[in-house]
Amino acid sequence: MTTIRDIAKHVGQEVKIGGWLYNKRSSGKIQFLQLRDGTGFIQGVLVKKQVAPEIWEDAKRLTQESSVYVWGTVRSDERSATGYELDVTKLEVIQIADDYPISNKEHGIEFLMDHRHLWIRSRKQHAVLTIRAEVIRAIQNYLDTNGFSLIDPPVLTPSSCEGTTDLFHTKYFDEDAYLSQSGQLYMEAAAMAMNKVYSFGPTFRAEKSKTRRHLIEFWMIEPEMAFVEHEENLEIQEQMLTAVVKQVITNCKQELAILGRDLTKLENIEGPFPRITYDEAVAFLQKEGFPEFKWGDDFGSPHETLIANSYEKPVFITHFPTELKSFYMKPDPNRPEVCLSADLIAPEGYGEIIGSSQRIDDPILLEERYEAHDLPREAYQWYLELRKYGTVPHSGFGIGLERAVAWICGLEHVRETIPFPRMLNRMYP
Repeated sequence: MTTIRDIAKHVGQEVKIGGWLYNKRSSGKIQFLQLRDGTGFIQGVLVKKQVAPEIWEDAKRLTQESSVYVWGTVRSDERSATGYELDVTKLEVIQIADDYPISNKEHGIEFLMDHRHLWIRSRKQHAVLTIRAEVIRAIQNYLDTNGFSLIDPPVLTPSSCEGTTDLFHTKYFDEDAYLSQSGQLYMEAAAMAMNKVYSFGPTFRAEKSKTRRHLIEFWMIEPEMAFVEHEENLEIQEQMLTAVVKQVITNCKQELAILGRDLTKLENIEGPFPRITYDEAVAFLQKEGFPEFKWGDDFGSPHETLIANSYEKPVFITHFPTELKSFYMKPDPNRPEVCLSADLIAPEGYGEIIGSSQRIDDPILLEERYEAHDLPREAYQWYLELRKYGTVPHSGFGIGLERAVAWICGLEHVRETIPFPRMLNRMYP
């Protein structure tokens, strides 16, 4: 048995495929079976006079999402979206599906989200999840081949890594615990042991946001690097993102075409990326439509979109106000009121996809920042000790997988970029 993904290897040969009926039409003497097997889609052509009567009748009674084994000869066909068709010689019904709820007509988004377990079978959703898998593969390929080691941080933590209250609380036997909102602090510890590391896993934010850019549970890739300072950190991000986009374009052309993605916008993604300081961003916003925006304010979606629309590539906004960012970000030695930080804003209005900074390596300064943010010392005494035993300059960044996939796919909402999204009012299915 073969798969539709590998069908090009079998032109002129008879193959067996296990799959499901995606759609069907008939001209009376020919049945056209749109088949999917989880790896791709292909049309099977069944000619009445060329098969046994019982095969023809079995094909006639197939309903949407009925499961089958199909035998047939593979042939090239330029008219096909996949470039190949299957001349069906035999089929075996596994199950006739009963009243499949998602038809080819329009359905409301809430209906589709209620049936997300079935919706992911559709051609568009299959394309999105295929690209998601390729983005993951590309990120890990870049990191794995550039000296990074994968390290797994805990999901249960004793406190917030950033001092926020937007946490999911649980009990850890007789202690309080929280679902992790970032593995970064643990990656800093790992970097002191392994030099260049990264984590890849789920993170959780309990903020009650309903925007198209937010999920309650999402996946983060968080590299951390010893002996790497701010400038080199930005260069690594440029190199990684460029490599990821190129790999997706190369390996997912068909999926991007299904989504109607404008490839010219992606083909333009190559470092170096433009950079502006927070100061420059504030001046730009005040001039271009947000006169009320003042120094020290944080950017919202409209602000990020306006900035991004001025560039055809992702743009770094650097040197944010120190008090606006997390306690561990290193102040600029030449101007302590701003820190050595950056947000990478995707083009086309997709917002921040990477947040980064050089971390504080001075143990005295970190103690001061820790106390200023009134953080629980008992929960992260170990983190403070990292600066006591062999402190070094180090930097890192975090990339939100779903936002990156939404941008690469050209999707309006991040909910389609994850198989089973968790949002403010949705935890089903």
